[in-house]
Amino acid sequence: MGLKNLVKFPRAEFVWKFVNSSHNSSIMRWPAPPRPTTKNAGLGVAAISYIAIDYLRHVSPAWHSRLMPVLWIFLALAALARVPYYRHWSEEFRSLIPFVASIVFMLAALLYEAISVRSVTAVLGLQWHRNQPPLPDSGQWILLALNEKLPSAIVALLRAPIIGLHHYLMLFIMLAFSVLCDSVKAPGFGLGARYMFTMAIGRLLRAISFASTIFPSPRPWCADGRFRVPAHPHPWLQKYYIPYQSDHIAIRQVIRLDEAYVDIGKPVDEYRPNWGAMSFLIDFLRPTASEGPTWYSLLKKAEGGCNDLIYSGHMLVAVLTAMAWTEAYGGYSSALVWLLVAHSAQREVRERHHYSVDCVVAIYVGILLWKMTGFLWSNTVTYSDRRLAKLKKIEGRLIQASKDSNMDKVRELLKQLESSDEESTFSKGRANKYGRWFPFAVIGFALAVVLLAFTLTSDG
Repeated sequence: MGLKNLVKFPRAEFVWKFVNSSHNSSIMRWPAPPRPTTKNAGLGVAAISYIAIDYLRHVSPAWHSRLMPVLWIFLALAALARVPYYRHWSEEFRSLIPFVASIVFMLAALLYEAISVRSVTAVLGLQWHRNQPPLPDSGQWILLALNEKLPSAIVALLRAPIIGLHHYLMLFIMLAFSVLCDSVKAPGFGLGARYMFTMAIGRLLRAISFASTIFPSPRPWCADGRFRVPAHPHPWLQKYYIPYQSDHIAIRQVIRLDEAYVDIGKPVDEYRPNWGAMSFLIDFLRPTASEGPTWYSLLKKAEGGCNDLIYSGHMLVAVLTAMAWTEAYGGYSSALVWLLVAHSAQREVRERHHYSVDCVVAIYVGILLWKMTGFLWSNTVTYSDRRLAKLKKIEGRLIQASKDSNMDKVRELLKQLESSDEESTFSKGRANKYGRWFPFAVIGFALAVVLLAFTLTSDG
């Protein structure tokens, strides 16, 4: 039975009017929904300025070195100036735990991805990478053909390194910090939690995908220049892959028998350092004596791997940034971000960092994953939706109290409902206690995350 059906009961008619009335006492009055703020163009201008000034490093390094510090100082001062007037610190506090949990989840996903990146390169050995030609890619052919048809200025624009991974991360950071100016719906930590949680899921799916079937790199020289893994395949592949990789008769025979029937004798020995509890990683990472004594040093050298890592991790970050920008801010600047995503996609294919399929899959996976994680932060959940959801939780008890003419119980339930609508989760004492230092702790923590992100992605 819905709340509107309360009016069928004479005794409940008063309750229904009581709930909907805006003229009751201050204790019972519904809080007025927040007024939507007019989004100014400041965030879009800041984003365009950042990309344009950073591109000067390729055009005029001197001007880049002068203007970029000025932009950083201006953005930092603009954010700090808004801190005393920000009214949503309690919402930020509620979102802090999901934000930190999302960071931990993403770091775990990145660790698994780094192990997988090294593993899919090392398991086949360097000799396989030297001899394996790239896969045919229609996207590469189309871009080469367009180079001959399009004006030289457009081709130069398509080739230009306008935007990279760290730019997309910075665009999102600017988006999250713009909650201080009420340009984006609070909380910023909620938006950040959704962004990193979605990225962590995407990274896990990506690692599972490229480790399932190993494709050759679009750059056949990559493995020789980046890795020092053994030249021969892993003993497991010496038995289960090498005898059946190209011989048609052998392939037909292994399909018919459904077993590895070739006797390879004794496999080539592997170097096995003493990594203690992490020794189980030796078969995945395949270290050599010249690469250092620790397993962690091998993972830092992965730098993207030298197989085709379907789908593109750079494109995933780009798409998630564009989705966050579109939902949280919108406007013409979101169209610009999507144009930059398209530019990044064609450069990934043009420069042979990825095949076309990697970029296509990254685009629709990123869009779908973002759509699935709205429970962490959403710009479409309105005040009325939240209030009705809370009202629905007490609907049964409210109806029963009205049937029993228990007006004290009705008032108690409505008080509970109003208290749950309060923005702060603290009591007044706690708000006074934490209100002074929490904003500065939040800003300091956010800046630390920003610096860490840029340090870890400085090599692309």
